[in-house]
Amino acid sequence: MYTDPIFPLKYELVPGVKTGPVLSAGSDWQIIRSTGLAKKVLVASLDLSEKWLDAGLLDNSQVEHVQFGNERYDLILSDDRILSPTFACPEPSDKSEAVGFATAMRRTRQKEKTAKLSGGIYCEKYAVILPVPFTEEVLADDILLGSYLSGGVSVSCFSERRLLSLVRWITSDDLGDICSAANLQAPAQKEAEDGIPVSDKKKAFRLVGRPELEAFFRDHIIDIIENRDRYKKLGIEFPSAVILHGPPGCGKTFAVDALVEYLDLPSFTISSGSIGSPYIHQTSMKIASVFEDAIKQAPSIIVIDEMEAYLSERAAESHSHKVEEVAEFLREIPEALKNNVLIIGMTNMIDKIDPAILRRGRFDHVIKIDMPSESEVESLLKGLFAERPCEEKINLQKAIAVLSGRPLSDASFLVREAARIAAKAGKSKIDSASVEQALKMVAREKETPEERKIGFGRDI
Repeated sequence: MYTDPIFPLKYELVPGVKTGPVLSAGSDWQIIRSTGLAKKVLVASLDLSEKWLDAGLLDNSQVEHVQFGNERYDLILSDDRILSPTFACPEPSDKSEAVGFATAMRRTRQKEKTAKLSGGIYCEKYAVILPVPFTEEVLADDILLGSYLSGGVSVSCFSERRLLSLVRWITSDDLGDICSAANLQAPAQKEAEDGIPVSDKKKAFRLVGRPELEAFFRDHIIDIIENRDRYKKLGIEFPSAVILHGPPGCGKTFAVDALVEYLDLPSFTISSGSIGSPYIHQTSMKIASVFEDAIKQAPSIIVIDEMEAYLSERAAESHSHKVEEVAEFLREIPEALKNNVLIIGMTNMIDKIDPAILRRGRFDHVIKIDMPSESEVESLLKGLFAERPCEEKINLQKAIAVLSGRPLSDASFLVREAARIAAKAGKSKIDSASVEQALKMVAREKETPEERKIGFGRDI
C-alpha cells in the first residue's frame, strides 16, 4: 500500500515531466499532479500495470517506465482530461462528458467482464476505467453510472425520474443515449401470475435500524402516495409536511435519502450551499425558484436541509434579509402543499426555528430522532452484514454495545472496514476476527448513553 509519495516533489519522471503533489492513492498506485508535458500522471506497480496490459485495457505505447532506486514503476501520462478514481470524478456538465464516461465503462467491460469498475481509475484520455485491487464497495454498473451522473447520489441510471430531478441538464433522450453508450439496458420485464410486470412491483420500504420511523413513513407518506384515490375520496390529497430533528449523526439524512429513493419522485434540495447568497433578495429568489420547479414537476419532493440556517426565529434576527427569507418560505410552503409537493425538513436545532414555520398546516409532523439504541444498532448491523458474504456465526455483541448511542454512519463504516480487512487478508467472507479488528477503528471510551426513543408527535 502506497501511503507516502513515491517520488520527491519536482522529480523528473521522464524528460519534460516533473512531479507535483499526490492527488489520490491506493494499493499499488498513485495519481500525482505534474508539470511540463503532462498535467497528471498515474504511477502503478509493475504487477498492476501488467494486468491492465494483459487484459488489453492499455497498450505498450500508452505506458512509460521509470526506475527509482531499486524499484521500477509504470506511468500513464495524461493532459487536462480526467484522471481520477471513479468515486472522485467531477460531475459531468453536459451529455458529451457523460457519454465519454459511459463509453469507457463499455470498453472496459468488453475486456474485463467481471472487473470491479467502482473505485477504478477513469482515464478520459484513453477512454478506459482501470480496475484496481481492494476496492471496498462494489457498485453495480447501473449504480456506478447513475452515481457519476448525479454527482455521488446512489441511484441507478435506469431511475429516470430521479435523475431528471437531480441532473439539471439531462433529458430523457440524453439518458437513453448515455445508457446505450455504456451498453446498459434496463432489466427485461417479466409477467407475474397477476399480470403485473415484476419490475413494476416495488419491494417493501425498509429503514433498517429504525422500525418506528419506518412505520411512520409508511403510514403517513408512502401509503398516501401509493393509494391516492382511496385517500382522495376522504379529502386527503397528498402527505403533510414533516420535520425531522435531532443531534448530528442521528440518521436524519440516512432516513430521508432512503425515503426519496423509494418514492422515486423528482426531488429538490434546499440547503445553505444551494440557495445561500451574499446579495440582498438573491436567496429569496432562489427559494422561490426551487418551489416553482418542484410544483412544475409535481408530484415531487423538496428536502430542506439545515433549516436553522435560514428559518430561525425572526424576533432574534436583526437582518431584514433573514426575515425576508422566512417570509418567502411562509408564502411558498402552503402553495407547494396544495400542488402535491412533499416537503421534508431537517434540523439539529429545532428550538431556533421560527414558530410560524412549525404551525399546523405548514409542518403537521415534527419528529424527534435520537441516537440509535442497542436494538436499533443490532437491526442495522444484521441488515448490512446480510448484504455481504459472511461466516455463519459472527459475534456482534461487542460491536452493538460500542455503537449504541453513536452516529449510524459508524455502523456503516464498521461493516465496510470489516469487509476491507477480510479482503486484504485474502478471505472470501467476513468473520468475527475482521469485525473485531474493524471495531478498533471506531471504538472509544464513552459514557453509557441514556435510554432514548424516537419521539413522534408534537414534542415542542
